Amino acid sequence: MDEATPHRVAASALHGKNLRYYDFVMAAFVAILLLSNVLGAGKVAQIWLPGVGYWPFGAGILFFPVSYVIGDVLTEVYGYARARRVIWAGFAATIFMAVMAWVVVELPPAPDWTNQAAYEAVFGQVPRIVVASMCAFWAGEFVNSYVLARMKVATGGKHLWMRTIGSTVAGQGVDSLIFYPMAFWGAEGWTTQLVLTVLVTQWVLKVSWEALLTPVTYVVVGWLKRAEGVDVYDDGTDFTPFGARV
Repeated sequence: MDEATPHRVAASALHGKNLRYYDFVMAAFVAILLLSNVLGAGKVAQIWLPGVGYWPFGAGILFFPVSYVIGDVLTEVYGYARARRVIWAGFAATIFMAVMAWVVVELPPAPDWTNQAAYEAVFGQVPRIVVASMCAFWAGEFVNSYVLARMKVATGGKHLWMRTIGSTVAGQGVDSLIFYPMAFWGAEGWTTQLVLTVLVTQWVLKVSWEALLTPVTYVVVGWLKRAEGVDVYDDGTDFTPFGARV
């Protein structure tokens, strides 16, 4: 099937309709979200910065912001309601992952299996951090999607870069403001100054990463709009986060 020229439609006009690549984008979002939490969250890496020296950072920051890029693509191409459905899917998958990790770690190991300590080190979870992560993800993603959808209507679909970066500034700001105080405020080894420093540093890094990926976002958004043949605007959309109907 040839790619069609996208035409402007209200998001409500697409209720109940199937779109060619929506399910694939949803799968990519959930996969990156889970993998960045499993593979990236537990490792502290370092990078050499001229004039600063070695600077530590959480390895997950390399890939977790990609979920925000895909969130931007979802809202820009498919509208707030379909992005909302994906956010809830990711939230549910994260809860299942946390429960599964806890159950598997707590299962008594066989006497001849000697990797329990390593398994606990990699997959063991601190409940406070898990709860903080899920709350921050939920709130941050919805703020990101809401801001982008509103800005698209306000700008008439112009200046995509401004919408993606602006929504990430807001969404990642809310994410960081919730996660770091909830996860680390008052924890052993975490002073108030350290919490605030890490919060601001991670927020700046995530927004910068989003800005660097702007050309990729343009390519993906343009291709998907042509492939789907629509350019969705959230005119009259109900922006409640509590729903999954598309």
